[in-house]
Amino acid sequence: MNDRTEGGAPVWRIVGWGGATLLLLLPAAAMQFTSEVVWTGSDFLIFGMMLSLAGLAMECALRASPDNRYRFAALAAVGGAFLLVWVNLAVGFLGDEDNPANLMFAAVLAVGLVGAILARLEPLAMAKAMFGTAAAQLIAGLVALFGRLGSPGFQGIYEAVMGTTLFSAIWLTSAFLFRKSADRLAQPE
Repeated sequence: MNDRTEGGAPVWRIVGWGGATLLLLLPAAAMQFTSEVVWTGSDFLIFGMMLSLAGLAMECALRASPDNRYRFAALAAVGGAFLLVWVNLAVGFLGDEDNPANLMFAAVLAVGLVGAILARLEPLAMAKAMFGTAAAQLIAGLVALFGRLGSPGFQGIYEAVMGTTLFSAIWLTSAFLFRKSADRLAQPE
């Protein structure tokens, strides 16, 4: 399978960076049609930095292994981290974006980042790092739920349970795919 365009640039690179550019332009376009979307220059700067960091992380992951399972595992991990930061900055995982309890989720990301560094991007170790990230997400969700750190009433329960379930599923999917990649690499050819 040839994954390069005629000029030699990988198709995934063009699609990835082109998609990031479109995502950055969407709020600017939406601001032309509705007063519901109001972004400042700093909003665009922060979102652009987030997209750039996610893009660079994906570039590293795509180069780390030719195995598609590994690549999809990395996509899930980077995408999950991106979404967790975005949710917390935009509206807050728990309550609103000003709720200090949302800082717990920085610890979840720290577990994943430190785990990836210690794993040296090796698939089996990455699977363990993502499993650890899922465990950290579950712990943060339980602390939020039982500590009533989210919105009042049912909304707080919903935030903690649904958010924890969604992000734990992302981390566990990544762990599963990294594990499958490690299994494939361990098989003799």
